[in-house]
Amino acid sequence: MTTNADSAKPTRRRAPAGAAVLREDVTDAIRAAVFEELASVGYARMSIEGIARRAGVGKTAVYRRWRSKLHLVLDLVSAMAVQGLPAPDTGSLEADLLLLYQVTSRALRHPVAGQIIPDLQAEAARNPDIAEAMQKALREGQHGVASGIVQSAVARGELREGLDEDLALDLISGPLYWRAVVVRSPKLPKGHLERLSAATSAALRAL
Repeated sequence: MTTNADSAKPTRRRAPAGAAVLREDVTDAIRAAVFEELASVGYARMSIEGIARRAGVGKTAVYRRWRSKLHLVLDLVSAMAVQGLPAPDTGSLEADLLLLYQVTSRALRHPVAGQIIPDLQAEAARNPDIAEAMQKALREGQHGVASGIVQSAVARGELREGLDEDLALDLISGPLYWRAVVVRSPKLPKGHLERLSAATSAALRAL
């Protein structure tokens, strides 16, 4: 028999089936495992089984978050754009460029990045989805910061208004990526980033 007191008690609502909360620490462990797996075996040989083993979880934990290794890698590449780079604000074009180059150079020369970036570039040539994700990551990450440097320099009067911004971004980003990613020079000569900052600053003023 139900009493008025019983009917007044609030009822607990059960979470719908299949709506279990995804633990953030597990997600982070899987993402870290993907970077390690990419650096170790490359995209082509990377597997969900290997990722799960490195992360110390079951395959189900991976598949609950991503449908395939492609979606997993696309997610990580896209996240690079979200994380971005610190926006330099030193009050000087040349000093802003130097700070950008110092941060970018350290990131590109990290051992894991040194293995992953060339591999993903090779995959991007074969897979349009990866190519699009990498282009977006670079455009919204590196180029987003470089665009901010150019706009600040224009506002300070260091660069002229109406300059070709696409060409400016190529001038800023191209040389360091060529050296670190394409040529893969093991070590930059002493003072290279300072000279590159001065040369790029001069080139931008000539636009």
